[in-house]
Amino acid sequence: MAKHEFQTEVGQLLKLMTHSLYSNKEIFIRELVSNCSDAIDKLEYLKLTDDKLKNIQSTPQINIKIDDEDNSITIADNGVGMNEEDLISSIGTIAKSGTKSFIEALSGDAKKDSNLIGQFGVGFYSVFMVADSVDVVSKKAGEDQAYKWSSDGSGSFELNPCIKEDHGTVIYIKLKEEEISDFLSKSRIETIVKKYSNHIPFPIFLNYTEEVTEELSDEDKEAGKEAKTTMEKKRVQANEATALWSQPKAKLKADDYNEFYKTISHDSSDPLAYVHTKVEGVSEYTTLFYIPKVAPMDMYRVDFQPGVKLYVKRVFITDDEKELLPTYLRFVKGIIDSEDLPLNVSREILQENKVMANIKQSSIKKVLGEIKKLAKNEEKYKEFIEQYNRPLKEGVYQDYMNKDAILELVRYKSTNDTESMTSLAAYKERASTEQEAIFYIVGEDEKMLRNSPLMESYKKNNIEVLILDDKEIDEVVTPAIGAYKEWSLKDITSCEAPKTEKTEEETKEVAETFKDIVEKIKTTLGEAVSDVKTTDRLSDSPSCVVKDPNDPMAQMAAMMKSMGQEMPESAPILEINPDHAIVKSLNGCSDDSTIETISWLLLDQAKMAEGMDIKDPVAFVKRLNEVMAKAL
Repeated sequence: MAKHEFQTEVGQLLKLMTHSLYSNKEIFIRELVSNCSDAIDKLEYLKLTDDKLKNIQSTPQINIKIDDEDNSITIADNGVGMNEEDLISSIGTIAKSGTKSFIEALSGDAKKDSNLIGQFGVGFYSVFMVADSVDVVSKKAGEDQAYKWSSDGSGSFELNPCIKEDHGTVIYIKLKEEEISDFLSKSRIETIVKKYSNHIPFPIFLNYTEEVTEELSDEDKEAGKEAKTTMEKKRVQANEATALWSQPKAKLKADDYNEFYKTISHDSSDPLAYVHTKVEGVSEYTTLFYIPKVAPMDMYRVDFQPGVKLYVKRVFITDDEKELLPTYLRFVKGIIDSEDLPLNVSREILQENKVMANIKQSSIKKVLGEIKKLAKNEEKYKEFIEQYNRPLKEGVYQDYMNKDAILELVRYKSTNDTESMTSLAAYKERASTEQEAIFYIVGEDEKMLRNSPLMESYKKNNIEVLILDDKEIDEVVTPAIGAYKEWSLKDITSCEAPKTEKTEEETKEVAETFKDIVEKIKTTLGEAVSDVKTTDRLSDSPSCVVKDPNDPMAQMAAMMKSMGQEMPESAPILEINPDHAIVKSLNGCSDDSTIETISWLLLDQAKMAEGMDIKDPVAFVKRLNEVMAKAL
């Protein structure tokens, strides 16, 4: 016997499963039936595209067998099957990305954690909530050797060659004693199948034995004969076996849509929204898209798993094509079913096909339209934005054709409100009649941004500023917006401050008064700054740093960042507040040593206030200690 240890993460997961992590144990049937359906889907496609498998003759079906004597349930399919390598990679390990993050995200709260497992798509392991042991016997289509995988859900599994005549997979589940009364029931299993898997597009047969009593004639009854009872094998179809998306919308209820979503997504929660569309005419296709309540755990990984399956005339083609929808909508789950694409469509054809391009553009508009409807419900849209605001921002940058529609959907934190987020439309509506721009500040820490010295003049002038605290994406995407309904978007770290009450003459007089000290500070700081100047933008702080909008290196850095490449930050402009006591005192100072110390402190504290790194923290502390010692 070949014994294998489970991957560490699988072991952790199984430990959770055997302690009934799911609050709803019946879910294991949905998960296994869904896997069976996927396996049949894949074989039906291969029968059309793989010459080695074209001669396979089989009628797609799933069989569930209840065995009262053995206290077991068997779930079998005649799909593509698995070989030794497949069994190890599909069951012995979790190949899906982000496994460790998933394990770390588990909270110990059964309900929350069951949702996490659903999002992560590791539903096969849910069988160990009810099973003492599980055997998986599988034979891959087109291969001769079958294999048997066995485990009791502890630290290891056994995998050995075995004999199986036909391709497909059989899952034998030996029930725990305490689960026998609940799951060894024909009516119970039938109810579960109808609830979760009614619209699996292949027949699901329920096989069971039933006690049958013979009917006695009147003569036999009078003669006092006893009726004989026998156990007869029965077989009934438990599902409709019609693709849900092909049904008329008028026939379907919200529950139908919700349960189908759970089948294809392995999520245990209802979706936040769904949109079902049937298009006829020059091009014929059907789409059914869902927006999950919680974002997929791999959404920000390069190797994310796409959520949309492509069918042609109800024949499954692929669930691994990332371009069926644009990447900023990668959280969407669902189905695209075309009547016009060839059944042997390849990835290259998909990327160049005009029919597919039209379906894609139409699908984008449908999904964005559904999100727009969601926006009318404040509570639901808050849920949506908490999960998907960032990918929408990606869409602003990626999808020029739909940029304006996406801009209406994105929400921003703002100085106007610390509790809720705002749209650009609402910002513009609130602004004063003299204002002609939308102001924003980008960084990594919301609290730091709200208290930035750069905000002082905007607060004083009652001008709203958007708080963009997801620097990695905001720094790239926001400048690319350019303008919103003729209002330009301006970064307050690089644009001029709002106008003050000072006249042009008074401003010139201040600059002349502080001319010498400005030059001394500039000489002291050298290449650490691109310029030093007096400013009207500050009221409470002695200094601040701003970006030089004309610095070609800064423009190059922004461009390189949009391509995912890092560049050293350009030297900032240091602006000093001529009305602040420190700057006034410094202007009358004749001690070069003190001027040098204060100049560096003005720069370093201004950089720290903006969340920027200071070049020499040790020197900063030394200078600060020096100033404090003199003050005391």
